[in-house]
Order: sequence, then structure tokens, then C-alpha cells
Amino acid sequence: MGLERMKPRSAEANSEIDSLIGYLEENRDRVDYQFYRKGGYPVGSGGIESSNKTICHVRLKRSGAWWYVEKANQMLALRLRCAKYNGTFQNLFLQYMEKIRYT
Repeated sequence: MGLERMKPRSAEANSEIDSLIGYLEENRDRVDYQFYRKGGYPVGSGGIESSNKTICHVRLKRSGAWWYVEKANQMLALRLRCAKYNGTFQNLFLQYMEKIRYT
């Protein structure tokens, strides 16, 4: 595997590479990208991230749109859940804190 040939510059990088190698070995049957590509299945998260942006950003912020509070809160909860799973929650939270500090 190409990852095993990498020469990390720090112990932290080495640890992250080892974790990734372990994950890929443990989930080998779930990351058979060639099989999924041949079957026409998407193999990246771009479609989900794009859908999240469309739903949460464009629809909630659309000019002239209005939302029931309950439905808007559900949409925002979806946005937060996606941010948690794609690793951007901390940045999202920090942006929010900066925004409310200046309003």
C-alpha cells in the first residue's frame, strides 16, 4: 500500500497514517471503489455535501422565503449533523460565535 511507503515528518503524522492504514484494512470490503464505480455508485461525499449546502444555505437564505420555526430548526439540525460528521463542526461553531459577537 502506498501509505506504508510514506515518510512522515512528525510523530503525529505517523500516528494519523497508521490510523488510516488500520481503518482501510479493517474496512477493505466497504472501500472497494473499483467495484462501486463499475456499478455506477458514487464513491465520494461531494454529492452529500453539495445537497447539504443546497438545502441548508440556499433554501434557508432564499430571498422571500419564509419558514416555520420548527422546520427551520430541523434544517439547521441537519446542517450541524453534517458538519459533525465531515469534521467542520468546530469551524462552523467558531464562525457562529464570531458572528454573534459582532451583532
